[in-house]
Amino acid sequence: MTDLPLSLDQIAAHNERHLLALEDDYASLGRLLERRGIAIESVKQRVADFSVALPTWGSGTGGTRFAKFPIPGEPTNIHEKLEDCAVVQQIVRTTPRVSPHFPWDITDDYDALREEAKALGLGFDAVNSNTFQDQPTQAHSYRHGSLTAADPAVRSQAVEHNLQCIEVGQALGSKAITVWIGDGSNFPGQQDFAASLDRYLASAEEIYRALPDDWRMLLEHKLYEPAFYSTVISDWGSSILAAQQLGAKAQCLVDLGHHAPTVNIEQIVARLHRFGKLGGFHFNDSKYGDDDLDSGSINPHQLFLVFNELIEAERRRPDDFHPAYMIDQSHNVTDPIESMLSSAEAITGAYSKALLVDREALHAAQDANDVMMAFQALRRAYRLDVSPILAMARMEAGGAIEPIEFYRETQWRERKAQERKAATGAAGIV
Repeated sequence: MTDLPLSLDQIAAHNERHLLALEDDYASLGRLLERRGIAIESVKQRVADFSVALPTWGSGTGGTRFAKFPIPGEPTNIHEKLEDCAVVQQIVRTTPRVSPHFPWDITDDYDALREEAKALGLGFDAVNSNTFQDQPTQAHSYRHGSLTAADPAVRSQAVEHNLQCIEVGQALGSKAITVWIGDGSNFPGQQDFAASLDRYLASAEEIYRALPDDWRMLLEHKLYEPAFYSTVISDWGSSILAAQQLGAKAQCLVDLGHHAPTVNIEQIVARLHRFGKLGGFHFNDSKYGDDDLDSGSINPHQLFLVFNELIEAERRRPDDFHPAYMIDQSHNVTDPIESMLSSAEAITGAYSKALLVDREALHAAQDANDVMMAFQALRRAYRLDVSPILAMARMEAGGAIEPIEFYRETQWRERKAQERKAATGAAGIV
């Protein structure tokens, strides 16, 4: 790694100012955990081994349904996106991969892009296709659907785009493609429900057949938007049925914002893993719907409960547990880098708290129908402040003890505002 964006000396100087306080907090937490029979060093090692991917699109500002408000210094191309993602990884040390989206991240030389990312300390996660927008060069519109469109020429175009994404992914070293479509209907009678699903399965089968042997196809469902009356792949039931029909390499991706209100997402985790179809997660948070808010900003307890089920799943079948984790957020009013720093810590914190659950006590209470003690087994872990574990793991890996404080010390955004061309505003969410 020769092109790291931030000064290692500046990170070291920051950490030196905070080290004594961290060591005191870490030792105190270690004594508390020791009384519970937990070795803090083993938890810290699990945290150090944990990682979550960054979305290239998350490095820029998102938008509302009415407008997008760019900020100075935000990235305008894939190279600048990688640079900002490298800043996040240097600081938190748990985000070593990026997930690109095409055609947003198109470039002329993907072998060179892979080397560029490697020099920044990054690799590539799943590639993402885009058939929910029309592009200037495409021959047919996705106005009435893509993989499920009634017009075979539109379906063929959408399939071909996904096949191109697989080719690009192979050059980048990716091992998965995420397929999400906005196909559906907005009026009763607009669409034949059975026929549209059949067309989806036929199109998805063409993509599936093109997968390399060691790849996965992650099917992402979404309850609504832009189709508000019906969505072809609207829930985990539709997703798992499609994945089961396609084959072993097809799995389900769970976006935390893509569910009906009151749906028990942690139960969905258990169900998908039970049938070998838990492919991965897009982490975000929501208040009203698919809001793409920062992870853990609204419902951190749910995030903890999701990780509790993930750890249970890993314990049951460790050889069959390989979920892909990625942040997927829209940053409208914050610096995107700060939001990704905050979310990476929230996600890793929820994971580490789930590691601290007394599994023996939890299972004993469950078997004895002791409802309160089962709940308390979870609550005791959730109440703990695990930030010293996260900070120590970060520091030992070369990151910063206080991520957002250090990021602001670097004045990265201010410097990039002087160097980069201004991003343009746009109507709509992207």
